[in-house]
Amino acid sequence: MRAEELLEYMKSDSYKPSTSNIIAETLGKNPKEIRKILKNLEEEDLIYRSKNWKWHVPAKDELIGEIRFTRSGRMSFVTSFSGREALVEVADTLWALNGDKVLVKIFEVEREELPHGRVVRILERSLRTIVGIYRSQGSNFGYIVPDDSKIIYEFRVSSDDSMKASTGEKVVGKITHYPDENSEGMAKVIAILGRADSHTVDIPSILAKYQLPISGEFPSSVLKEVRKLPKKISDKEIEARKDLRGRKIFTIDGENSKDFDDAVSIDVLPNGNFLLGVHIADVSYYVKEGSAIDKEAFKRGTSVYLLNTVIPMLPFELSNDLCSLIEGKDRLTVSVEMEIDEYGRVIRKEFSKSVIRSVKRLTYGKVEKLLKGSNQEIENEIGFLREDLENMAKLAHVLKTSRLGRGAIEFESNDVEIVLDKNGEVEDIVLKKQSTSESMIEEFMILANEAVAEIFDIQDLPFIYRVHDRPDPEALTKLSEYLRAIGLKFKITENVQPILLQRILEQIKNHPLEAIIQRLLVRSMKKAVYSETNVGHFGLASLNYTHFTSPIRRYPDLVVHRLLKAYIENSGFKGKEMKRQIKLLPEVARQSSKREIVADNAERDLIAVKKAEYAQKHVDEVFDVVITGVTEFGLFVEIPEKAISGLIHISSLDDYYVYNQKLNQLLGERKGKVFRLGDKVRAKIVSVDKTKGLIDFRLEENKNGEKRKKQTNKQIKESGRTSKRRSSNGGRRKRLH
Repeated sequence: MRAEELLEYMKSDSYKPSTSNIIAETLGKNPKEIRKILKNLEEEDLIYRSKNWKWHVPAKDELIGEIRFTRSGRMSFVTSFSGREALVEVADTLWALNGDKVLVKIFEVEREELPHGRVVRILERSLRTIVGIYRSQGSNFGYIVPDDSKIIYEFRVSSDDSMKASTGEKVVGKITHYPDENSEGMAKVIAILGRADSHTVDIPSILAKYQLPISGEFPSSVLKEVRKLPKKISDKEIEARKDLRGRKIFTIDGENSKDFDDAVSIDVLPNGNFLLGVHIADVSYYVKEGSAIDKEAFKRGTSVYLLNTVIPMLPFELSNDLCSLIEGKDRLTVSVEMEIDEYGRVIRKEFSKSVIRSVKRLTYGKVEKLLKGSNQEIENEIGFLREDLENMAKLAHVLKTSRLGRGAIEFESNDVEIVLDKNGEVEDIVLKKQSTSESMIEEFMILANEAVAEIFDIQDLPFIYRVHDRPDPEALTKLSEYLRAIGLKFKITENVQPILLQRILEQIKNHPLEAIIQRLLVRSMKKAVYSETNVGHFGLASLNYTHFTSPIRRYPDLVVHRLLKAYIENSGFKGKEMKRQIKLLPEVARQSSKREIVADNAERDLIAVKKAEYAQKHVDEVFDVVITGVTEFGLFVEIPEKAISGLIHISSLDDYYVYNQKLNQLLGERKGKVFRLGDKVRAKIVSVDKTKGLIDFRLEENKNGEKRKKQTNKQIKESGRTSKRRSSNGGRRKRLH
């Protein structure tokens, strides 16, 4: 039975809320099959189950989704699996916690407005534990104050359940009672991580918050299987593969990389075309579907990188040894070889199960120095690969030009590197710039991913795609308003093409707000996810895209390898195997997308904490900052070279200010000072809340003592919609990100 048929039945007038067994009996179907379909429909927020185990279909004015609170904790949004969204005031959240699955009753709203609603039922709790700072309230009880400002309730802990925690210690609490109309939330301390002000608790706090395993720890069943894996490649296996060990194949990775799952090679053909080889570690040879290793990898979904700590998807014996393309070692791979012409077009491509022996482990830094030709030591070490690397640089330029020509969006990296001292504390924060060698490898991996996806799309075979849908119209409207406020006029419509967004990026080059606008552009676009249905990749302007190149650290890549090897061996799937893959892949795509979000959030949270730690060490110091946001309660500013943001509260300014919403400005009523987006000012860090990631700045004298342009009262009145704010008024603060 198809899911659509079951859902249609449940929406019919003849259906009354029933258990899965009764539904199966009524329809004359296998109960196990019905339960599986119901579970999938539940995961897609199309149905829900009540406490008496009966299944319900939401009414037309109801919405099932995940509730997410804003960082201020004053508002929440409920988003369904399909993308439908509703705004819910905190007073209407029915004691729900951030991440809970809820049922919302939608209010009638004016056209074009985001629907409003109230939570009428909490369907599934997302949190089982809470991480926060313990605060004692005498000898009988205390409270856990959550680290996450999106969790708006504190949890009471009785003294018997406190593990004798002291005020100011970071703890993990198991929730024993959720807050409701009758009583506050209750928790039991299950771990004391250390003093909250110590940098040593930062990573343990993130692990506990996102329920991530400790680095290197795996279930005994997984380790038992790992011990049985073959340490050597058999002659029989080599004979069954394309032997590429005589080719100049090498890896290029970061200086501190420990696992190498991609290698590259290049040849110039007699016709002048390039033959590019992308060779990816054959993890699927070792990790068999349904094995304990496979089940644990599926559960984790991805490796998580927390500064110098890695929570790997696979045990180190696999990721750092058997599956790592180590220099001078025979390794099993899956290869994509592509002939590419002078315009960046793939003329032909060949896929194969292969075996390679990397001739050299290169780093981005060394390749960069070699291409610049200024280091004799590097020349002596890797100069034998100079011609290959120069050809790769030429090819990468051709590919990038072609990709941008079709409309792909090219974001400048605004990632930061956290520099730690010998004690593990933040010493510095520096912006990371993508090198030529990094860009080169990125172009090759994109091309390989597209080549693999295209084969499966053309032949309409079951597959996992990496998809990126069109931007949300409302988000594009906000982006247009922001650009207009800084003098950039672009007509951004609902049917926007990626090439227009690329033109915006080109026009803001070297603008003081370049990094901020890029960030807004990213936020305006929907998140790329994994899907069994191909809708293309908007950001790359690609019709077919997947993730194939990192099977050591991403589960969908591992699955794509299995699918590609089945294609190489049997030209795809037939009969029962086709049906099995059609059922299996949606579940893999959903799980992989969920785990990717968890990993991204964990990594982002830790970076935010470390930025706050850096700011904490520089309280009372003055920085050149850029105004990135103007609100009625103050100015959001950023230290550009550190990507550290915070708030100059309106109460700290020296005048009565008028907020001009249309022009995104604060206008001084008496002195005529104007604060606008993109202005460069001097500001002092005055306070930091590391746990919450809050940084407060205070305005200092402008750089070079320059004065701001004054506006007359007439200009102020004519400039648009305004609202007057006294400098003593309170307001919200924004979390650092």
